[in-house]
Amino acid sequence: MLEILYRDEHIIAINKPSGLLVHKSFYAGEADTYAIQELKKQIGQKVYPVHRLDRKTSGVLLFTLDKDTLRIMSEQFASREVEKKYLAILRGWAKEEETIDYDLINENEVKQNAVTYYSRLQTSEIDLPFLKHQTSRYCLVEAIPETGRFHQLRKHFKHILHPILGCRKHGCNKQNKLWLQTFEISKMTLHAHQLIFNHPVSNERITVNATIDDEFKRVGDILNFDLSSYS
Repeated sequence: MLEILYRDEHIIAINKPSGLLVHKSFYAGEADTYAIQELKKQIGQKVYPVHRLDRKTSGVLLFTLDKDTLRIMSEQFASREVEKKYLAILRGWAKEEETIDYDLINENEVKQNAVTYYSRLQTSEIDLPFLKHQTSRYCLVEAIPETGRFHQLRKHFKHILHPILGCRKHGCNKQNKLWLQTFEISKMTLHAHQLIFNHPVSNERITVNATIDDEFKRVGDILNFDLSSYS
C-alpha cells in the first residue's frame, strides 16, 4: 500500500518509495509496477501525475484526480510557483549555502538553464578510509531546485564535486562500492521531503511533508545525523 500524505476530491499526494517508477518511460526502462497504476488500484479511480521523481528518489509525489485540475497544477509547476524541498547526503563538506546556476543538457541534447539553491544542515566525518584519506566526510543538505530539469540535483551536485551518496549515474562509484562493501547499503540518499503549492480550487497554500524511509535513516545513523525532524 502506498502511503497517502494528502487527499481531497481534486488532488492526492503520496510518499513514493525509492525504486518505484512513476510511469512508463523510454529513459527509465521497464518495471513490473508503476506508481500511477498502484495508486489507481489502491483508491479505485484514475490519477494523473503532475510531476515526476526519479526511480531511486523517494518522497512527495503529487497527482490530480481529473484533467482540469491537472492543467491548473501543471501551470503552477511551469511558472515555478511550486516549492520543492529535498534532503540529500553528499560526499564531502559542501559550502554552507550556494546557488548552483549551471546549464544542463536534456534527453534531446538541448541545453537548458538549471538553477538549484542548497543549504548545508549537518556535517559528519567517520573512520572510513577512502583512497589516501583515513576518514570520510559527508554532509546533509536541503536542496531547492528553482527549475525542474531531468536529474537536475544529481547533476548539479556532481558539478560542484559533492555527488549524492548512492547515486550511480552521476555519483562517485568508488564511494558507492565502499558503502556497499562496508555497510551493505546501496540506496541513493535523495528524498523529496516537502512540496508547497496553492490548492487548484481554493487557492489555499498547501504544505505536504514526506518522512524518510528506513534506509535513509540507517545511513543517517551511521553518520550520526539527527534526522528526527524528517522521520
